[in-house]
Amino acid sequence: MLLQPGQKILFQGDSITDAGRDREDASSLGGGYAMMAASQMQALHPGLGLTFVNKGISGNRAVDLAGRWQDDCLDLKPDWVSILIGVNDCWRRFDAGDATPVEVFEKHCRDILERSRKQGIGIIICEPFVLPCPPDREAWREDIDPKIHVARKLAREFAAVFVPFDGIFAARSVVRPPAFWTPDGVHPSLAGHALMAHEWIKAVTAHPALGL
Repeated sequence: MLLQPGQKILFQGDSITDAGRDREDASSLGGGYAMMAASQMQALHPGLGLTFVNKGISGNRAVDLAGRWQDDCLDLKPDWVSILIGVNDCWRRFDAGDATPVEVFEKHCRDILERSRKQGIGIIICEPFVLPCPPDREAWREDIDPKIHVARKLAREFAAVFVPFDGIFAARSVVRPPAFWTPDGVHPSLAGHALMAHEWIKAVTAHPALGL
């Protein structure tokens, strides 16, 4: 098991991670993949005594994560941090004309990863994703794809656990239409969140470091 007894795992990101969590309740994990993954891990491995925290904030971009990283990550002293960020860096280009160049996205992501590594925090990088529904989301690939490649590159560079959500959703969209997994191409359905939780657990428990 990659996760060790008594460890704290922090989920970080935007609305997909936030998933309606209660900001006044530190134990609230929201209603999405973070809650589902934490619940299943605690049920499957109760002896580990793992603690899960969710600090995702709806609307966040990479720059927002970097700005609150001290308070919402480092000061919490997690053993692991799971990061899913990037879709708002893409979305704001198309709904507000406020693009995030890929170089800027990479700079902020690298900043939070370097600060985390310096504190000895294990890193789990989740791939941002967009599904083609409604059809105008197809145009978003031009912006999201380079950011996905940044996530993959940084995962290699930092020897992180990697969860390839975009690839996973693309594969499952052959079985059921994209709208089944996420009605707006961004925010997952219950089935989408459950798939994410399943794949997150699989990545964490079958990491190459385990020799499996």
